[in-house]
Amino acid sequence: MANIQLFKSLKRRLLPVADTMNYCGASAYALSKEHRLAQYAATGCLNHTFYASAQAQLATVLELSQEIAPRFIAQTALYARRRSYMKDMPALLLAVLAARGAEELVPAFEGTVDNGKMLRNFVQILRSGVTGRKSLGSRPKKLVQAWLNQATEEQLLHACVGQSPSLADVVKMVHPKPAEPWRAAFFAWLIGRPYDHAALPPLTRALCAYQRDRAQPIPQVPFQLLTAMQPSTEEWTQMARDGGWHMVRMNLNSFARHGVFEVPGMTELIAARLCDASAIAKARVFPYQLMAAWKACDETVPVAVREALQKAMEIALANVPTLEGTVVICPDVSGSMSNPISGVRAGVSSAVRCIDVAALLAAAILRKNGQSRVLPFDHRMVSCPLDPSDTVMVNAARLARIGGGGTDCSAPLRWLNEHGQRADLVILVSDNESWLRNHTSGATETLRQWQQFKQRNRKARLVCVDLAPHASSQAPESDDILNIGGFSDDVFRLLASFAAGQMQPQHWVDEIASMPL
Repeated sequence: MANIQLFKSLKRRLLPVADTMNYCGASAYALSKEHRLAQYAATGCLNHTFYASAQAQLATVLELSQEIAPRFIAQTALYARRRSYMKDMPALLLAVLAARGAEELVPAFEGTVDNGKMLRNFVQILRSGVTGRKSLGSRPKKLVQAWLNQATEEQLLHACVGQSPSLADVVKMVHPKPAEPWRAAFFAWLIGRPYDHAALPPLTRALCAYQRDRAQPIPQVPFQLLTAMQPSTEEWTQMARDGGWHMVRMNLNSFARHGVFEVPGMTELIAARLCDASAIAKARVFPYQLMAAWKACDETVPVAVREALQKAMEIALANVPTLEGTVVICPDVSGSMSNPISGVRAGVSSAVRCIDVAALLAAAILRKNGQSRVLPFDHRMVSCPLDPSDTVMVNAARLARIGGGGTDCSAPLRWLNEHGQRADLVILVSDNESWLRNHTSGATETLRQWQQFKQRNRKARLVCVDLAPHASSQAPESDDILNIGGFSDDVFRLLASFAAGQMQPQHWVDEIASMPL
């Protein structure tokens, strides 16, 4: 007789067998091609991550793009730019569409290239040859020309900030034919050709006047066009008054260094600007940008300004949903989460790490859902008491101070099972590279623990938020499991929709496929 223990009848539903391995060589579930592309687009910055190099990310995206319909590639580019606020990946996907000669390039370009930085990214990537061509080609060239001929003077001046290529390089490449005299004069001024000074638009004319005579009023142009002239305290103060919301956020230490906060009333003015709700909404503030500014502030920045950043965070996260039922948030605090959220690149790596973003998401949900429970984990459960009445920034900082250990995504589920806990929604926030308690066959340990949890909580749902560009998951998509990638505030909207039962299988891919072209 066969071994009864080995072949006994299963009392629970069959679990899907893990069908791939993750970067650590542990069992995992392969995401669909479309899901993989979306994951890379929403989290990949084409920089070195803890587990994958920039070259490997690029190769993966290019390989996937050859197997996926142009329409979905275009929709992914739109999603990555509009919902995830990414820059490099949407431009790369546009370049892929251009290389394939896809008609979807036109609506995708028009919906994705919303500023000069995106325009220059697109041109840079396409001209690099990585997508299979080095020339712009007629259709991309016409799209770039149209952008240059439709942009406002303010947009063009902002596009002047940056090199490789510069806006002047782009103009020389595509030779736009301007219909307005002011635009013709601007392009000639930009590329160093003779121009009619009287025909220049007002801001550019004011910039030229200021460059000739510093006694002239400071023009309200991007501050990067002025800092090379070594502005005085008075000039820095005027730039702080006139600067946009993001300009102020990014230059707090510079303001302190140049004496701006010593000018009467400037501390109060800047603090009020930073926590102005309408300005925050208009600036499309990325929550982790506020965390980056708060972390970067040195002691010379007044306390009132640093507190304003905390208030701004509360305002920026006002759309965090109130989730029905009992919610458990499980931020991964393992060693790999110490990697910068946008990857490593010499000189430009973000000070914000994956663990900071995981902590931010957990603290934000706790703040809006006071009865929630936060269970940090690495290879085991980690104790970190939090107070829902504290600010998001304070609680996030407490969580982010943990760090270390291996990764076991099943750890919080196992703890819930061992303690007989109940919950309606469990949220794992991780880089998803679980490698401990690995099984050589069958389902992953995460899925096994989730099935056990479901025996007590039949209506419960699991959301796995992946913060890094990966191709696999520890729990495959199903009616009660959602895998999403990204670290923008759109994650909160998706959480609410899924928790309310408003998303179907292949939830996230369907969300992207619904983007109108």
